[in-house]
Amino acid sequence: MKNVIEVKDLTKEYKKLKAVDDLSFEVKEGEILGLLGPNGSGKSTTINCILSLLNFQKGSIKIFGKEMKPDSYDLKRQIGVIFQEVAVFEELTVYDNVDYFCGLYINDKKLREKYVNEALELAGLLDYKKFYPKQLSGGLLRRLNIACGIAHKPKLIFLDEPTVAVDPQSRNNILEGIKKLRDNGATIVYTTHYMEEVEILCDRIIILDKGKILASGTASDLKELSEIDEKITVEISEIDESILNEINNLENVDDFTFEMNVLTVKYKKGKNNLGELINFLKKNNVTYNKIFSERPTLNDVFLSLTGKELRD
Repeated sequence: MKNVIEVKDLTKEYKKLKAVDDLSFEVKEGEILGLLGPNGSGKSTTINCILSLLNFQKGSIKIFGKEMKPDSYDLKRQIGVIFQEVAVFEELTVYDNVDYFCGLYINDKKLREKYVNEALELAGLLDYKKFYPKQLSGGLLRRLNIACGIAHKPKLIFLDEPTVAVDPQSRNNILEGIKKLRDNGATIVYTTHYMEEVEILCDRIIILDKGKILASGTASDLKELSEIDEKITVEISEIDESILNEINNLENVDDFTFEMNVLTVKYKKGKNNLGELINFLKKNNVTYNKIFSERPTLNDVFLSLTGKELRD
């Protein structure tokens, strides 16, 4: 597959802060790339540099094989950008909003009408053509924001947190729409803090922090990086502190937490951890409601790589 985006040795500094530090990666044609990282990791700066919205001190950026510059309008016509903040015109209807943004790229009225209706259909907004933004729910507004960004049928799409604070139905509609865009030939760069979305959507993932790549690969590849091999979760009404201390000393246990009546035990290795934990709880007369075992999740890997401290 051809490279749609090529970033090489990218460095962006703000006075003494290196927001992006000698960053290199590619995005392949027809893939959904998940660009992940905690707040302040360099995601937004990287995207803004790729879009030539920011100057940078070092490196090169190519899109569709051509160097990206502020006046690369031939390239920018092939790009769709949907930022996290909803940006639509309150005085225009849903249809007119999408028509306006599509009209920035498509002059032919008949073709534009076709494109606008296809964007509304993909976003599930055909029944809301005559509504104004103030009449829409948060989820519908998000979908309108997406329709405005993709109506001109861009080959490369940047989606920044498109499902923040939306209801499950709208989230499902948005995720299905993103899959359709990829199936129709678009290449997508996707940022989110919802790890389950990444597993559902992304063909490949890059985890950034402090402007550097900590890990990249498929979801399965990244899970192999986890320091834990198994996680067992138990619903317990109550348990003595002394028993918790004993759990921490069991063979292969890496770490444990007990919060809101849920015991979570993480194991470094071992083949019969679940059976051993069940026997231990019975021996110590600890009653439980549910117990289940799972492999480490993408969220576990993300936290182990980037840390658990809160970011501004």
